[in-house]
Amino acid sequence: MKVEKFVEILGADFYAGVPDSQLKALCNYLINTYGTDGEHHIIAANEGNCTALAAGYHLATGKVPVVYMQNSGEGNIINPVASLMNDKVYGIPCIFVVGWRGEPGVHDEPQHIYQGEVTVKLLEDMDISTFIIGKGTTEEDVEKVMQGFRKRLAEGKQVGFVVRKGALEYDNAPEYKNDNKLIREDIVRHIIDVTGDDPIVSTTGKTSRELFELRVAREETHGHDFLTVGSMGHSSSIALGVALHKPDKKVWIIDGDGAMLMHMGAMALIGSYAPRNVVHIVVNNSSHESVGGQPTVAGNLDIVRIAEGCGYPNVVSVDTMEALDEALAAAKARDELSFIEVKSAIGARADLGRPTTTARENKEHFMEELAK
Repeated sequence: MKVEKFVEILGADFYAGVPDSQLKALCNYLINTYGTDGEHHIIAANEGNCTALAAGYHLATGKVPVVYMQNSGEGNIINPVASLMNDKVYGIPCIFVVGWRGEPGVHDEPQHIYQGEVTVKLLEDMDISTFIIGKGTTEEDVEKVMQGFRKRLAEGKQVGFVVRKGALEYDNAPEYKNDNKLIREDIVRHIIDVTGDDPIVSTTGKTSRELFELRVAREETHGHDFLTVGSMGHSSSIALGVALHKPDKKVWIIDGDGAMLMHMGAMALIGSYAPRNVVHIVVNNSSHESVGGQPTVAGNLDIVRIAEGCGYPNVVSVDTMEALDEALAAAKARDELSFIEVKSAIGARADLGRPTTTARENKEHFMEELAK
């Protein structure tokens, strides 16, 4: 189904979302049509943020907003949907468009399997009436469903479309790029040149995939690395939990700008506890690259000042490999919390693979190394 027709049938003029590879057609259409102008389209920090933005839009206009997301974000919308939007509270109508990763019977990565199993049930448990869109779904099918959905929306209820892989099509993908020179895989390589046997907690997406493949190429153990394959935005909190209970280990966080933004309150917690054995690195390419390259707001932020404001005593931003190596060496030698922003280009190898060990194996090997 052409995404242009899908958007026409929805009949909305405000979208807030967190990009998803299953919804790439919709994301690209919105970027080409509106950019991120705020009036019609916002790429938000997390899915709960999107839901609250949508509520504000409805309060201001009386019209029905759309929130789009990967199904992994359903957990983030539960609170604002159940305690704000629900018709037993404020009765705020909203259309949710959810990319279905981990659909039962369709091969996917381990972090998506259980989420895929409960995707529709979670929506229904929140009293969100749901319709599944697949490759065979016609415009007439969606039109007919929307007739019923409009009645629910008029009653202050919420509805949802769960989108299977390849169900939406769009022919005019934008090019996502920035002016930064450093390549993320090279950045990760230089980080592990310095870390030695120190534990690393790496963020969701291509960063963890690159870390895994670099270890393979170097014939090194994976036991030093905890790959946060799901749970976007929580790598830094996982690392803080490790660091506080393993004070003899220097714990390195390889974070991304989208992940940092998603749960930025974690930085306030890290800065408040100020563990002397933590190095927090944010690779900032100002994009959600792992799901298509759509922009984040990180390019407009002074992340170093944010870290300083959260209480990090040592902060630096680098955009050359020489400056990165200097910052890494200083952080390695320092007995104090450190923060490094590394400005990175968008892009990864076309043949970048995925971890060949299971998530459970990763956990067990990581714990074994921590216990040594």
